Amino acid sequence: MGWHGHLHLRARHDDGRTVVRDRHHGPMRVLAALYPEGPQVCHQVLVHPPGGLVGGDRLDLEIEVEADAHLLLTTPGATRLYRSTGDEACQHVDVRVGPGARLEWLPLETIVYPGARSATRWRCTLAPGARMIGMDMLALGLPASGQAFDRGRHCQHLEIEGLWRERASINAEDARLLRSPLGWAGHDVLATAWVAAAEPFAPDELAALVETAREAIGETTLDPSAAGITSPDGRLVLLRVLARRAEPAFDALQRAWRMWRPRALGLPACAPRVWRT
Repeated sequence: MGWHGHLHLRARHDDGRTVVRDRHHGPMRVLAALYPEGPQVCHQVLVHPPGGLVGGDRLDLEIEVEADAHLLLTTPGATRLYRSTGDEACQHVDVRVGPGARLEWLPLETIVYPGARSATRWRCTLAPGARMIGMDMLALGLPASGQAFDRGRHCQHLEIEGLWRERASINAEDARLLRSPLGWAGHDVLATAWVAAAEPFAPDELAALVETAREAIGETTLDPSAAGITSPDGRLVLLRVLARRAEPAFDALQRAWRMWRPRALGLPACAPRVWRT
C-alpha cells in the first residue's frame, strides 16, 4: 500500500501583498514565502523530501490564486516516478486562478524511471482577467546512466478548462510513438511551455508572444526541427521541444518564460533563486 499526500495552497491579495497559506497532509511542503521583486509577487518552492513516488503513492496538489494575487511556484529538483511492479504512482494538480490573478507554474522535470507505472494530471481554470505562464517537462529513463526507458508506461493529462486539453499514453514498447519521426523521434525529453489568458490576447500581443518564442528557440543549441510554436486559440500560445537531455529543454523553456513575462504579465523576468543553486 502506498501513501496519499495532499498539499493545499491558497494565495490572496491583501493590501498590495500576495499572502499564501498552506495546509498539508504527508511530506509535501513549501519553503518560506519569498518576495525578491516586491510584495505583490510571492515566490514559493514546492519540496517533496522523499524525492519521488513509487507504485501506489498518490500526491494531490490544490492551488488557489485568489483575485489579483500573483504566485510563482517552482521545485528544487526533478519529480521522480520510480519503478513499480504493481499499482500506479499518481500526481494530480488542480489549479484555480481567480479574477485578475496571475500564476507562474515553473517546476523542473518529471523523470519516468524504467519500469514505472505512473500517471500525472495537471488541470487549471482561469477566471475572467486571469493569466498564467506554465511549463512541463517529461523525461523518459536515465540516458546519462545508460538506463533507457525500455519498459513501463506513463499517462499524462494537461488541461486548461475550455481552452486546451491533451492526453498521452506513453508505453515503452510503443516504437511508433517513441521512435517515429511523427512521434518522439528517438528523443528522451518532451518539454512544453505555454502562456494563457482568460480573454483573447490583442493581435499585436499574440504575434509578439509567438515571435519571442521563436527567438527563444533560436538562441539555444537545440535542433530547430525538434521544436515548434503554435497558437491554437487567441488565448493560448504553446511551445513544444524535443531533446536528448532535460538541460537544453529547460534552457529553451526558461528563455521563453523570460521573453513572455514582460509581455503577458507586465513584469521583467525575475528567476527563482533556487534555479541558481
